[in-house]
Amino acid sequence: MHLIIGDITTLPVDAIVNAANTTLLGGGGVDGAIHRAAGPELLEECKQLNGCSTGQAKITKGYRLQAKYVIHTVGPVWRGGGKGEPKLLASCYDTSLKLAVEHGVKTIAFPAISCGVYGYPVSQAAMIAVKETANFLELNEAIEKVHFVCFDETVYEAYERAIDSLNHE
Repeated sequence: MHLIIGDITTLPVDAIVNAANTTLLGGGGVDGAIHRAAGPELLEECKQLNGCSTGQAKITKGYRLQAKYVIHTVGPVWRGGGKGEPKLLASCYDTSLKLAVEHGVKTIAFPAISCGVYGYPVSQAAMIAVKETANFLELNEAIEKVHFVCFDETVYEAYERAIDSLNHE
């Protein structure tokens, strides 16, 4: 697992994960950036997918991105933590990684799912992301490298703390 601050749309990986909304038809934040960078073909393919439920994932081609695939996952909107948000967020990572393995992905990049306009507390989201990914990688050797792409220093530090705490368990 590697941490970077940067633009997920520019990474030379097999798949990037999109923090999508349930329509899969683009939006703000990382979702809008991925749709813009991939080109209009991505939207056309997404229209065929009939949306996606929260906690689930669907895969498309990467089109104009360096990544061969985009894995679209819908994170939960934070409502205080008592509405199943942790389980749904964990499922985003699990279902995305399973889809990646099914499609022969060796390198994958995740944004901080649900940490933008969906309001998930970054430190909690980072712990879930790191724990779910570490558990998956322990049981599955198909994926060689996972990048967590952080949009700023605060998010980077939260992921760094999450990885450190996992290493000290």
